[in-house]
Amino acid sequence: MALLHAKTAEGRQEIEDRARRLPAALRSLLLMVDGQRDDDALRALLAGLRAPGDALEQLQQMGLIEVVGGQAAVSAPFRLTAGREQDPLLYQQLREAMCEAVSRHLGLKGYLLQRKIERCGDAAALERLWPEMVTALGKACSPALAERWLAELRRRVADAVPA
Repeated sequence: MALLHAKTAEGRQEIEDRARRLPAALRSLLLMVDGQRDDDALRALLAGLRAPGDALEQLQQMGLIEVVGGQAAVSAPFRLTAGREQDPLLYQQLREAMCEAVSRHLGLKGYLLQRKIERCGDAAALERLWPEMVTALGKACSPALAERWLAELRRRVADAVPA
């Protein structure tokens, strides 16, 4: 379970009077903090709000939000490509899907990401680029499209027969 955040009394006051003149992205995120969404759900909103990656931490340091429940994840992230890093078919499938998404949705904005994809030597390296890819797709198109793209890619990897 991830951490649950809620507005503090100062956070609720900021919503009412706008005394701190928060940037629009931080204010929008503050509005979304309700004690029901965990930090994973809130972080998924960051790209769509064009908020910095440390927006939750900024709000917490300002005393506008606080942790009210849940617990931080301590395990290493699960890798779908674990044990199949050197599978050439999986590598090719992932590389093609990522390159196609860059050319279709990002165009010239995806040039640097395309270069990173080209430098990846195995499926695990491509998987490590997924968060960056989702962020780029979320900014260029929509967070919903980015999440659908990632879900489809994960499904393909899970369905792939190990070599």
